[in-house]
Amino acid sequence: MQIIDAHHHLWDIDNHNYPHMRGPESMRIWGPNTKLRKNYLIGDFLADIENQNIVKSVHVQANYDHENPVGETRWLQSIADNPSSKGFPHAIVGWVDFMSAECERQLDEHTESPNFRGIRQIASRHPSEPLLNLTPVDFLNNDTWLANYGLLKKYDLSFDHQICAHQAEDTVRLARRYPEIPIILVHLAFPLERHYAGIETWRASMRVMAECPNISVKLSGLGMTDFYWSVESIRTFILDGIEIFGVDRCMFASNFPVDSVMSSYDTLFDAFKDVVKDFSDAEKQKLFHDNAGRVYRI
Repeated sequence: MQIIDAHHHLWDIDNHNYPHMRGPESMRIWGPNTKLRKNYLIGDFLADIENQNIVKSVHVQANYDHENPVGETRWLQSIADNPSSKGFPHAIVGWVDFMSAECERQLDEHTESPNFRGIRQIASRHPSEPLLNLTPVDFLNNDTWLANYGLLKKYDLSFDHQICAHQAEDTVRLARRYPEIPIILVHLAFPLERHYAGIETWRASMRVMAECPNISVKLSGLGMTDFYWSVESIRTFILDGIEIFGVDRCMFASNFPVDSVMSSYDTLFDAFKDVVKDFSDAEKQKLFHDNAGRVYRI
């Protein structure tokens, strides 16, 4: 079975500026970023995927220097254009600040790279978890942000949407305001609370968002909220995501190298395969390959 990894990162700390990789140790929801403060280059990614039949990939912005967001896209395109990289990454999701007057100019420059497909600007806000409260303002209720988000339609781009599940109603309003813009919900909207009531609340939020046909979801990032995950501990969230959104709107992704702190690449994808082992071959083909290929046009 051919696989598209729908979400991974590369970074070159030696030659580019990643502010969160410099200075004091940075804390994330899954812990300190100490283990990730090293280069993760295309050769490292190709080595990680060698035992899985990964045929294409989607690179998602890695908090590159926000003063020069197009620099990351140009760097990634140069990697994809190098024959030694085997075409990886085949799709590039970059960053702009929709609060900025420069965002349209930056979108123009991003689209000069043929592999460019969309934007991620993290909109995650959480009232009681500071490590998931990642925006200075509530983007999803800000007129400037919402208006500039609409530029994605002009450029035929998608949006990787990283939020917490309780932001479901705001996300529905966004999706309905711009129904032509594909939204890809990142990391299953972070099912953080793992007690019964928390899981039920997460499910309800996912059902609300699934009502919008232009929203799909990445089955990924579960290690960030479950450091000691097992096949069984992630099973319910993957199967719930598929049940709620349907097999045509879900895609598997590694979130490497972030999830390398929690597992190897093979352990992760073998777990994904185990969870859906009873699905039909056609369904697996959609989840592991076809849906990502369609959404990101690769």
